[in-house]
Amino acid sequence: MERPASPPSLTALERLVQERPLPRHVGIIMDGNGRWAEMRGLPRMEGHREGSTSVREVTRCARRVGLKALTLYAFSSQNWARPAEEVAALMDLLREYLESEREEILDNGIRLNAIGEVDKLPRFVKDPLDRLRAESANNTGMVLTLALSYGGREELLQAARRVAEAASRGELSPENLDGQTFESYLWTHDLPAVDLVVRTSGEQRMSNFLLWQMAYAELCFSEVLWPDFRTEAFLRCLAQYQQRERRFGLTSAQVKREDSQRAKA
Repeated sequence: MERPASPPSLTALERLVQERPLPRHVGIIMDGNGRWAEMRGLPRMEGHREGSTSVREVTRCARRVGLKALTLYAFSSQNWARPAEEVAALMDLLREYLESEREEILDNGIRLNAIGEVDKLPRFVKDPLDRLRAESANNTGMVLTLALSYGGREELLQAARRVAEAASRGELSPENLDGQTFESYLWTHDLPAVDLVVRTSGEQRMSNFLLWQMAYAELCFSEVLWPDFRTEAFLRCLAQYQQRERRFGLTSAQVKREDSQRAKA
């Protein structure tokens, strides 16, 4: 009787992922920090602190395999309603991350980006964020985007306001407004299309994240809580994406025919 094949080693899994087509842009809803801490009888902030280690591991893995863009849902518009002490601690943790990761971001050619209502961030966070964004602006490696004070509905509302303002100034006529033009008003206008959205902790909802951008994104829901979501869990999500057929409204037969034509070209 044949033994079942053993799972690939981490190195082999990473190599396998690198050899297959990658998503252009991955968004991650980093969920489960509080539950991770509560399960261990620890303060919620210990879960957020451990989660910052996952941020570092996943970012490094994304860069190694060759992702062009990674967006992390770090702090939502709705998170401001959390207890004041938790919000303050999260801001401290964000500042620590920006300061501790500065050298690695710059040394590895990563461009740091931020989307959301970042002007709402306290100065002690916004100042190092702005500095690092400016210092890394000319880097040509992976774009690491932090979604901060971010909400998908809020993004769509600000885009609609800007479109209306452009129309009122005579710079845009309503009949010329199409999807591509509207996208140019989004905070993500300079990023590749989102191909994959990952949510950790077993929850299966979008929580106001990249609502326009994920129209045709593949979704991957992981049972792993974010503080435990490290390199292997991330690679498995990428591998899962690579096994899916991307149809964009076409039939499977049409997709295969187009793939065949591209291969012959």
